Amino acid sequence: MCTAITYNPRDFYFGRTLDYEHSFGEEIAITPRFFPFSFSQEHYAIIGMAHIEDGYPLYYDAANEKGLCMAGLNFVGNAYYGENRADSNNIAQFELIPYILSMCATTKEAEEIIKNSNITADPFNEYLPTAELHWLIADKNRAITVECVKEGVKIYENKVGVLTNNPPFDMQLTFLNNYMGLSAKEPKNLFSKTLDLKPYSRGMGAMGLPGDLSSSSRFVRAAFTKSNSVLCERENEAVAQFFHILGSVEQVEGCCVLGNNKYEKTIYTSCINADKGIYYYKPYENFRINAVNMRHVDLDGATLIKYPLNLSADIKNQN
Repeated sequence: MCTAITYNPRDFYFGRTLDYEHSFGEEIAITPRFFPFSFSQEHYAIIGMAHIEDGYPLYYDAANEKGLCMAGLNFVGNAYYGENRADSNNIAQFELIPYILSMCATTKEAEEIIKNSNITADPFNEYLPTAELHWLIADKNRAITVECVKEGVKIYENKVGVLTNNPPFDMQLTFLNNYMGLSAKEPKNLFSKTLDLKPYSRGMGAMGLPGDLSSSSRFVRAAFTKSNSVLCERENEAVAQFFHILGSVEQVEGCCVLGNNKYEKTIYTSCINADKGIYYYKPYENFRINAVNMRHVDLDGATLIKYPLNLSADIKNQN
């Protein structure tokens, strides 16, 4: 499963973990302004993580040159897409991220398009079935969650700036009420007036924060960690802090057993500086933070630009 967050100390940052049992050969992909999407000619340039199939970037998470960001996260069992309708603006599920980021500069513009569109279950091809997803869309000023369910398309204000997986987003928000008593400060004895209870060591902040790998627990953990983290304005410090926030929900291979010798793990963690167009990432095998800057390439081109992930462990030997 996965976790996505926003972070806004000075520049706007957006990113996620992608948790799965194996990689799909994803790469960093930059689609320049004249890349020939079927729905547009000139469009906003996009940078993000994608599985590239037949030259087409199937984005997992991405940002455009205007600073609008979007990520798709698993929503298995709850996602429900419509049939094509002649009277609608039909968008296939796999097209949604590039469609929105190609056309929209703000979350408000994205919301208006989604309200007036029909998101369909059409697969990319016979080998890639339609993924069951919901989405976090955000710019510097606002974040929303978009879910396609049997009742229709639901769009939620996301003031938390966090998205995980199931259950639906409104239920995740309700569950946060169970943790109102959490504090980053040293705990006080509210348990009993007659028992002399007190902290027995330093580092007892956040007592009661759930630590398991379920999407509900990751939602609470990411929301608490993000809400209490120090805002760092310098670029290197902000990026490091972003990765530390998502580090609170990273999955270690072996801790989530799927059967048949398969284990869920954090395939990669990403952090996008949406103001500067820089995509930072850290794969499971390599702790080093890598970066690709969309401003360093020709954004007026028509050819997809891609960068393979740096998967080799990069250890600096100091002696």
